[in-house]
Amino acid sequence: MIKIAEKTINTMIEYKVKDFGEFLSHENLGFTIFSNNGDLLYHNDCVINNIEQLFKDAREFLNQNEMYAVDSLDSNVYAKKIGLDLDNDVILTLEIGNCQPEKRDLLKQALKLFGENISGSMKSQQQIEMVSSELSDTYEELVLMYKLSSNMSVTQADSNYLQLACDSLTDIINVEGIAILVKKQIGERERLVLTAGAGLIDMNNTASEQLYFRLEQELAKGKEALLDSEIDRPFKYQWPERIKNIIAVPLKVNEKCIGVLVAANRQDKADFDSIDIKLFNSVAYQCAGFIENGRLFHDIKELLFSSLKALTTSIDAKDPYTSGHSERVAIIARWIGEQLAETEDVSEEYIQKIYIAGLLHDIGKIGIGESVLCKNGRLTGEEMEVIKTHPSIGASIMSKIKQMTEIVPGIVSHHEKFDGTGYPNKLKGNEIPLMGKIISVADAFDAMTSRRVYRDALSLDIAIEQIKKNIGTQFDEQVANAFLESDLYSLWAILQEENNNIWQRNELVEYSTGAVGALIK
Repeated sequence: MIKIAEKTINTMIEYKVKDFGEFLSHENLGFTIFSNNGDLLYHNDCVINNIEQLFKDAREFLNQNEMYAVDSLDSNVYAKKIGLDLDNDVILTLEIGNCQPEKRDLLKQALKLFGENISGSMKSQQQIEMVSSELSDTYEELVLMYKLSSNMSVTQADSNYLQLACDSLTDIINVEGIAILVKKQIGERERLVLTAGAGLIDMNNTASEQLYFRLEQELAKGKEALLDSEIDRPFKYQWPERIKNIIAVPLKVNEKCIGVLVAANRQDKADFDSIDIKLFNSVAYQCAGFIENGRLFHDIKELLFSSLKALTTSIDAKDPYTSGHSERVAIIARWIGEQLAETEDVSEEYIQKIYIAGLLHDIGKIGIGESVLCKNGRLTGEEMEVIKTHPSIGASIMSKIKQMTEIVPGIVSHHEKFDGTGYPNKLKGNEIPLMGKIISVADAFDAMTSRRVYRDALSLDIAIEQIKKNIGTQFDEQVANAFLESDLYSLWAILQEENNNIWQRNELVEYSTGAVGALIK
């Protein structure tokens, strides 16, 4: 294998060199290729006397002329210098012996043409390698951006997505440390908080604020990034001793900076460059978009949750005896779902949907007149038939909202009974959706333990006995047992605590908002 300028030449160029050398060997003419510093890169089969002197003489004369005859060591030599790139030249020599003048001119021209051909081929090879490298880098960058785009799920935590961005960047850019800092409200102050990162990079509060201030200065000058190193010039800013080069770009939403993407100490080259700035800004743009989408999604969840809260409150407000009923049923339904999940394949997302279904299970009572809904005393048979329409009314209302269709089975079937005597569709056994079976137990338990106009609230122990008694007739055995075998006294304490201020507990509000997210994602 022939190497020129520390690079292995491609096979086509190597064949050209060898073919030219062999042709000259048949003519008993010596042919050599020297590097700029005198290394012998190639010679053909002819004997070459005193190679060192040959190179020395050729180089000396080449400093004066491009192409000429050299009388040295009792033989005639033609030499040709060809440039491979800005930093590397090679010298071709051809010993022509005692050739006739006309043959000398032909050989001189042949050496000149061969040199130019090789020079052009080498430069073409280098351009191909450069383009190939650029295409490879571009491909990796496109893969990175696709990876970030395809993982942009609004239900994913900011920290997980930003960590993915850091890890993906370090897959294609070798740096000592990388970090993403995001503005967050800490007490009364807005601070940059380290949210994701990899490698070695020190970003305490002071360092973060200093970095942000310097980045703002660069952006104010029209720069796209903060770029600083000690290559070619002293540092513009003072950095910790271990920093050799650094890049920082903003995470911006509507021209407002919400964070910083920073990396330090490029490992595979001396400094960060304009290509790195473009890539870092692209990643920062994706990250800022993700954070903003997450914020908007959270706002939508809170808006929808507030709407649900208003609906359930308006239903319960119709009857002072059922105040807080919907919220308690939702809490109990969630509790049962979590107990089932310990032994059955019940996902957290499904439990969140059970919770929302529990919250809205009586939404159909909006369509029931207050004369029936708030009647003092027991209902007549006809009035009871009116009440029995509320699951169907609720299902009809919710089925018109695309995001609520998955909770409709729980709403429409929460008064079905395991033995098929329930309503509205007289479903039995496994015909009843799991969501409906769970809400049925939760609804019955809260109804029994709440005061009604026609009776006082039952005690916890009596309510437990009633559920046991009705397993297999009203309640599904697996669901009822999951409830009964749980720590009901702890659940009871939670319900009593919530009775006075059902919506004020932060954990409940956060869970409710998250449950809404499970429906609209």
